[in-house]
Amino acid sequence: MSNFEDADTEETVTCLQITVYHPGQLQNGIFQSIRFYNREKLPSSEVVKFGRNSNICRYTFQDKQVSRVQFSLQLFKKFDSSVLSFEIKNMSKKTNLLVDNKELCYLNKIDLPYKCMVRFGEYQFLIEKEDGESLEFFETQFILSPRSLLQENNWPIQKPIPEYGSYSSCFTQNTSPTEMDENEL
Repeated sequence: MSNFEDADTEETVTCLQITVYHPGQLQNGIFQSIRFYNREKLPSSEVVKFGRNSNICRYTFQDKQVSRVQFSLQLFKKFDSSVLSFEIKNMSKKTNLLVDNKELCYLNKIDLPYKCMVRFGEYQFLIEKEDGESLEFFETQFILSPRSLLQENNWPIQKPIPEYGSYSSCFTQNTSPTEMDENEL
């Protein structure tokens, strides 16, 4: 028998392709600690954190406007499913996270869709999941976009979430605009 016949079957690995954009990315070196275009293999048990603190976060942004830990991604497997999924959790107390059209306050989390836009401040992340078979590992791959992802992908253009806050309060039920007469102020 040849070594080829004895070799273990290689499993495909789930991959998150993360395309990033920030208007100041070239001048400010915001993404200088991220290795672009290389796939990085991570254990499936790892909670992947993004933020400013290099002691805590796997992927760091060189920007004082970013929280020490901005958000996290965690792999999981739904009950009665062989497909691996991810959940995204907002870890910032000062800035809400927008995942497609859903606004996440501090410690809110949701399942990550196969393709979605994640935003906070002026940061834009287009995250796309490629399914694999392995339950032991997953991969990440970063791509730097030269232009706004909202415009490039025809996403509905909305104002970015302010650095210190949100459009709507996550603690109120009524998020629709209220019309007021200027004398009511």
